[in-house]
Amino acid sequence: MGLLGTGILAIWNDVAPGGDAEFNHWHTQEHVPERVGVPGFLRGRRYVAVSGSPKYFTLYETETAETLASPAYLARLNDPTPWTQRALPLFRNTIRTACRITLSLGCGVGGVMTTLRLGPAPGREEALRAWLTGTTLPALVERPGIVGAHLAEADLAATKVPTEERKLRDREDEVARWVLLVEGIETDAVESACRHHLSPEALGRRGASPETALGVYRLLFCLSR
Repeated sequence: MGLLGTGILAIWNDVAPGGDAEFNHWHTQEHVPERVGVPGFLRGRRYVAVSGSPKYFTLYETETAETLASPAYLARLNDPTPWTQRALPLFRNTIRTACRITLSLGCGVGGVMTTLRLGPAPGREEALRAWLTGTTLPALVERPGIVGAHLAEADLAATKVPTEERKLRDREDEVARWVLLVEGIETDAVESACRHHLSPEALGRRGASPETALGVYRLLFCLSR
């Protein structure tokens, strides 16, 4: 079993100076439980960067991508709690993307996750997707210390729905085109796997655009429905 469901919401963000304690307390005590309580949300996780940026990465797994534009979820986004109204202005450099899962392989949850934001060069979408799903992800999950490898692609309609919560962040969110996640039990395992299979040179040869961003994150909190 890889990711739960067929949709994910991937969020990267920094926090305003001095706001980390408030952000983490709110996120653990209210925000993730609230989100996981929405119908169709199956699991929520928060990570902190070992390397790369932004500092925090949040992953929600959902039954489908349509969950991320459902009436129940939009009702929450358009009625932020008082604590959320205080917390969201702390967000900086936010990248937020609702995605459809293209392929998810592996078993369980790893304590370390690499996130790779990428996208295909013009005319190379099918070739890049075929290489990642047919060769690279299957090879990744066979490596020692790797427990999961996942590819998801942005659903722009679900991502760009205007909401009251979006107005509370410091600027308009950026969007990732494709999201590739590699989960492992140790930092060295995921870093070695990415160097071997997902180097900039290998990605470029197989059709990725030069605009990629790699980060390594350590799990802080996980809550399932």
